[in-house]
Amino acid sequence: MSAWVLPDHIADVLPSEARHIEELRRLLLDTARGYGYELVMPPLLEHLESLLTGTGQALDLQTFKLVDQLSGRMMGLRADTTPQVARIDAHLLNRAGVTRLCYCGPVLHTQPDRPHATREPLQLGAEIYGHAGLEADLEILQLALDQLQIAQVQDLQVDLADARIVASLLEGLQLSDEVRLQIHSALASKNSSELAQLTRGFDPVIQRALLALVDLYGDASVLDQAAQVLPATPAIQEALAQLRWLASHIGQVKVSFDLADARGYAYYSGLRFAIYAANASDAMVRGGRYDGVGNVFGHQIDRERPAVGFSLDLKQWVSAVPALALKAAIRAPWGDASDLRAAIARLRAQGETVVCVLPGHESEVDEFHCDRTLVQAAGQWVVQAL
Repeated sequence: MSAWVLPDHIADVLPSEARHIEELRRLLLDTARGYGYELVMPPLLEHLESLLTGTGQALDLQTFKLVDQLSGRMMGLRADTTPQVARIDAHLLNRAGVTRLCYCGPVLHTQPDRPHATREPLQLGAEIYGHAGLEADLEILQLALDQLQIAQVQDLQVDLADARIVASLLEGLQLSDEVRLQIHSALASKNSSELAQLTRGFDPVIQRALLALVDLYGDASVLDQAAQVLPATPAIQEALAQLRWLASHIGQVKVSFDLADARGYAYYSGLRFAIYAANASDAMVRGGRYDGVGNVFGHQIDRERPAVGFSLDLKQWVSAVPALALKAAIRAPWGDASDLRAAIARLRAQGETVVCVLPGHESEVDEFHCDRTLVQAAGQWVVQAL
């Protein structure tokens, strides 16, 4: 095999795409900062138990593992940044009030999480710790929508769900981890026959409710149907009321519901959402509420912190987000004359991009949008339009 061939689902990012990704990264992080989110930069490598605490089997299978040559302990290359941010909130910052954090960095997956996906996503996210109310849920949703709209993504749709609905129906049942996973998978894939087989022997009320969830997806009328066919447990009633409230406050965006969508059930504790765009094959953003995720990282005090957030893959966005126009640049001749070098330095100090044409390359394709040129006129270096 050639030395330059990369592993499957791993790829170089070439100049035009890299520029697009970097411009998006700056735009989205600046938008988060405008909401008051503080940037953190967790390490790519951590002790395995820290990376996987409270995240469930799915993340374990997605995590590359290795042995630390210094300590002999198992290490992991992060497959998701959220547990690291929870650790930072709980153990390093250790604040009592609300904390807003954002991040952007690569994660590594042992398997692609969808067809044609990279195993090295560039994950960007934002999270609120310390507030259990709907206000935080709405803020995190609004920030995600603002980032999409600022990136000029059109025809958005927000899909809402709540992990408490399925959790309430399964509460108290003595189920193995394998059976529980199979039930959630059958719900997510809307496989009624498999679900009926898995729930055979359940209380008929619970079985009927679980089977009813398969068809509870669509517009706001789904919530009315759910109120009629699902048991009126406090958790389900609260979840339906909060979904209705959030939908009414999102704004001029299409909203749908999928009450059987329980992906990440071992992770999420309440609201779950995904945001789709018409020209994207998969969700552009996924997020939700994961209260208590930082508890295991607490230091001397209880850190059962409420938390809500979202994440996205910037590499995935490139195919769905319009590229920004190239910044105008100035073409300049190469030379070692002090006045020419000083003129170029002044322009760059003013924020201009100045591309020096090296000798013998004057006719090559210009990779920048050079709409001006630096020329000498009357003994002075001046910028003229091309």
